Amino acid sequence: MKLVQLHHPYNTDQIINTPVVLAMGFFDGVHLGHQEVIKTAYKIAQRKGIKLAVLTYINHPIMTFDHTIKGNFKYLTNYSQKLSLLNKLHVDIVYAVNFTSSLGKLSPQEFVNKYMIGLHAVDVVAGYDHTYGKRDKATMDLLKNYSHGKFAIHTVKPIKQNGLKISSSNIRKLIDNGNVALAAKLLGHHYQNSGFIVHGNQIGRKLGFPTANINIPYDQRIPKQGVYSSWLKINDQWYLGMTSIGTNDTVQSNGKVTIETHLLDFTNEVYGEYVNIAWGCFLRENQKFKNPEALVQQLKKDLQTTRDFGSKHKIIDL
Repeated sequence: MKLVQLHHPYNTDQIINTPVVLAMGFFDGVHLGHQEVIKTAYKIAQRKGIKLAVLTYINHPIMTFDHTIKGNFKYLTNYSQKLSLLNKLHVDIVYAVNFTSSLGKLSPQEFVNKYMIGLHAVDVVAGYDHTYGKRDKATMDLLKNYSHGKFAIHTVKPIKQNGLKISSSNIRKLIDNGNVALAAKLLGHHYQNSGFIVHGNQIGRKLGFPTANINIPYDQRIPKQGVYSSWLKINDQWYLGMTSIGTNDTVQSNGKVTIETHLLDFTNEVYGEYVNIAWGCFLRENQKFKNPEALVQQLKKDLQTTRDFGSKHKIIDL
């Protein structure tokens, strides 16, 4: 897969001089709806014997247009994860654009000229709700007016899972509410975070449930507080575990939210390892137990529930 990073206004020498089927979208999460767009474009490219290109953005347009975000937008996939997922979908060329204010000021016709016709698109494929400028003037329904017959247009209809429209915004809501199992069904893979394993306060070890404390960067979207069945990827191998997101209210809480994973059947020291955590399912809300013994009894139940979960479900990686 060839990656071409563009900054508006781009140098035309950067554009690969070949006709392409162009799939467009931000593709945060590269969920099943996004995959349908890209698979549709791939089929057209295969039929015509030309390359499949994707036009996407390095930063979300909302970061440019919405002053209330202030750098706090949390993605479903980071830039490298998105590229990896696109590569798995047989994309030949990715045009990744920095979405700047100057790009956002383009009229729909200027955008079409530069980023569709200018990329040598003979077919353009996007989701039904994709826009390339102001929402009332740059819809897929209006794209024919700007194309002037220079490319064919293919609009992919929405798809649903469990009665819910598959969209990045709906998946973000599911993760925020702890429904990581349904989020995985919409994504087509288990939702993941990543970070370094750091030293904790060793309370879990004293209770007989040693944990790996994961320091996840602030710009990643983390599920709501609670206890989850999960997997941890260490040195390219996945291990089943149960993860707590919370403040350890039963023992020595300082009010700080931590992410701690107890790995099943794993005893190695892993401090300093960079790991991925994949969220399997929500087990229960956090609660303050009357004493550490009551907490241990609940952890034993969580452990068995996680074993049962692991026996029925396998990690679906990015």
